[in-house]
Amino acid sequence: MNPPHARVTTVSAYLPDTLLSTPDLEERLAARNPHLRIPRGVIERVTGVRFRHLAPAGMMPSDLAVAAAGDLLDRAGRRPTDPDLIIYAGVGLDAIEPATAHMVAAKLGARCPVFDVRNACNGVLNAIELAEALIVTGRCGTVLIACGELASTAIRWDLASAADFTAAIPSYTVSDSGAALLVEAGTTPGILGHHALAVSSAYQAAIVPLVRTGSGGMRVGRFTVDSLQLAAAIRNLGPAVWEKPLAEHGVGWDDLAAICLHQTSRPALQTFCQYADVPLEKVEITITDHGNLVAATLAAQLAAATTAGRVRSGDLVALIGLASGISGGTLLLRW
Repeated sequence: MNPPHARVTTVSAYLPDTLLSTPDLEERLAARNPHLRIPRGVIERVTGVRFRHLAPAGMMPSDLAVAAAGDLLDRAGRRPTDPDLIIYAGVGLDAIEPATAHMVAAKLGARCPVFDVRNACNGVLNAIELAEALIVTGRCGTVLIACGELASTAIRWDLASAADFTAAIPSYTVSDSGAALLVEAGTTPGILGHHALAVSSAYQAAIVPLVRTGSGGMRVGRFTVDSLQLAAAIRNLGPAVWEKPLAEHGVGWDDLAAICLHQTSRPALQTFCQYADVPLEKVEITITDHGNLVAATLAAQLAAATTAGRVRSGDLVALIGLASGISGGTLLLRW
């Protein structure tokens, strides 16, 4: 008997209805920081972000994940007890311990084993790779991947200086979101290939550190980004690595129905596409109207592409991950 193949069969995203426009965000910043002149239009000009989603009060990352996962199970005709494994792959956590996957499973009513996979914004991409390995080796038949991002809690509202405002701009791009994917065993290949890479020496380029306090405890520090160091580390990888899974299957970017690509800003997206020779017109663009969806980005883009009919059964799709660390990777799948 031939070993099973793995394929992504269903995808869903939950984007909260409440939107915060960039002009409204600037007005809030001005009201919170009357001692500063908040320049209007700079955030959108620098990042390209027009809107970000805000979760309802009281929601936790697991709630955002469950909103997406519940919709996914309904549309797939599956029960919460059907998955053999649940992997939670978000940056956002409900608790340091236990794994947030337990909260997701409990709220769904699932009874299978669960665990978390965290790798900044590449968590979902890595979870798909892991799910495939478990399926093709016969360990699992159905794996539910879920992700919840309460990223708006990272927005820096209180500023001491103009320099603080400039440093905080990356925090003004983030958005609350949930996403879920179902990876199942099948008789034909769906996940065709993937290639992962890392430049761990650049881990300080984008970091939310744990900082020691004077009393010997620890607290979560501020999110900081060194854009120049981050871009240099990505450039040093070379453009060819991103196309490796495609080249191994004799296809190129033009053969794809869509490219799902992690997005932190519109200028960064355009720069990466030019550097890696990725056709921008194939990319599902979410950064402008939805902000940085963190680890939910790739799944949300795939959900949008399939819902709109831009990706149909049998089409080829690439998922390209970029994350703090830095880590990256490309996954080629057939829908």
